[in-house]
Amino acid sequence: MPSERSPVPEHSRLRRLGWLVLIWAASVAALGIVAGLFRVLMSVAGLTV
Repeated sequence: MPSERSPVPEHSRLRRLGWLVLIWAASVAALGIVAGLFRVLMSVAGLTV
């Protein structure tokens, strides 16, 4: 007996998209924080541009 897959409800699809956007934004923010810390450490070490 073949199993029929029901379509994904719209609210579930929006929730998945929301999580995707949230995780993406958090990773971009974390990358920005790390880059800022590297900049501070490099300026403290005297490596300014």
